[in-house]
Amino acid sequence: MQNDIVPVKDVGLKETDGGRQRFELELEFVQCLANPTYIHYLAQNRYFDDEAFVGYLKYLQYWQRPEYAKFIVYPHTLFFLELLQSAQFRTAMAHPVNKEVAHRQQFYFWKHHRNNRLKHILPRPIPEEPAPPPPAPLAQPAVPPSVPVKAEGTTRAGVGERRKRKYTN
Repeated sequence: MQNDIVPVKDVGLKETDGGRQRFELELEFVQCLANPTYIHYLAQNRYFDDEAFVGYLKYLQYWQRPEYAKFIVYPHTLFFLELLQSAQFRTAMAHPVNKEVAHRQQFYFWKHHRNNRLKHILPRPIPEEPAPPPPAPLAQPAVPPSVPVKAEGTTRAGVGERRKRKYTN
């Protein structure tokens, strides 16, 4: 299989544009990795079994450096590129269930992204000092037992009952 690899110089691609075409092609491919369905397609068609392709994925890790990452539009690209370095993940993505799980998690991330992001960006309010405790109640004079004590908040109708007011226009 190593004999099938042809260096770029022998293919006939000439870098007359200073590597711009190669940069754009690699950027486009790396950004395709943000799509779990595309990763599933690659796994189903056994691209991940090819050592040269796995080596290419390792080579593409340079996109994680800040000077290249600023060109990436889909941030999940870098996350999936990192996961693709694991043989276990590459094997798991061949199953449709795992593709759906990854797609669902990606959907929920974007669904709640703004709220989650704002939690970390917005300044938190300064905690207020607790209010001083209320003063202790004054001791009430003793009431003779023959006088009934009226509970606070009660009305003539009984404990806890309140009469509705009638409003006239």
